[in-house]
Amino acid sequence: MSVIRLTPGAGAAVWRGALAWTEEGGAWQPWRLPPDRIATAHAPVLVTRARMPAGVLAVVRTDAAALELRTYAAADDVTSLDVTVDGMLWRRTALAAGAMTSRVVLPPGAKVVEVWLPQFGEVRTGPLVLHGATYATAPGDEGPRWVTYGSSITQCRSAAGPSETWPALVARRLDWDLTCLGFAGECHLDPVAARAIARTPADLISLCLGGNVHGFASMSLRTFTGQVSGFIQTIRDAQPRVPIAVISPMTSPPRERLANQVRLTLDDVRTAVADAVRTLQRCGETRLHLIDGPSVLGPGDAHLLLPDALHPNADGYRLMAERLAPRLAAVAAAP
Repeated sequence: MSVIRLTPGAGAAVWRGALAWTEEGGAWQPWRLPPDRIATAHAPVLVTRARMPAGVLAVVRTDAAALELRTYAAADDVTSLDVTVDGMLWRRTALAAGAMTSRVVLPPGAKVVEVWLPQFGEVRTGPLVLHGATYATAPGDEGPRWVTYGSSITQCRSAAGPSETWPALVARRLDWDLTCLGFAGECHLDPVAARAIARTPADLISLCLGGNVHGFASMSLRTFTGQVSGFIQTIRDAQPRVPIAVISPMTSPPRERLANQVRLTLDDVRTAVADAVRTLQRCGETRLHLIDGPSVLGPGDAHLLLPDALHPNADGYRLMAERLAPRLAAVAAAP
């Protein structure tokens, strides 16, 4: 029986969503920020999050009868591995700490197979091994390139699986090529993130800003609004024609009027994000768009979809995708 191995790394067209790969002991580590510059963030938790493969997947057109993938998880705190066939979920496999080989029998005939790595948990991977395959190629029909940046609500730990985070659902619905830069607890407008986005080819960029800044009180009003503006302008200087959508914080009922240690409520943060965007628009930014967070998940959604009054559950992420897909498509298509 024929066996084809598809190894991650530079030039591996079937592997998508990572900014870089490094090999560690015969396994490949996906990175969602540049590993040669990540130390300049001076943020150990951000380094950990950057090693979590949210949005990283292999996409292959093949007639394989089965696939195998060996994964190496750093801890039990890891989500699942998803396999889709022709756009439909085929198998979801729970992962645990240590080395694990997942084998999935596939339906017969030609098909497009996607293997989504976990959205949460540090995970390295071996080659994707296809059994009984006479061919295995990248589909060759990559859609518009979309880079999205944000916090835990973009990394989506509580989604049903890695193929059902809101960025994954939007990308699958619109046939976009996703790069997900969601970092739980670590969306603080770090320069290393701005430069990474600036250097990543994109047809659309979306930025979900403010939630972590409020939760961790990492900036005051004096610094935050200017940092939002500077972050956007760093990206714009490198990508002058790419539309950028900025999403302000979604509803979190107990935090709307709760002043943090620097006397900012979540509503204050939302207003600051909007102010930064509108100021740049007045300065001539015609390809910069604001999406109001509560229009994506608002007060009427909180009771059922925000179990901790902050993070969406699996249904909440599905609703986010349903509401954001047409709005982001409109931003991408705007003249």
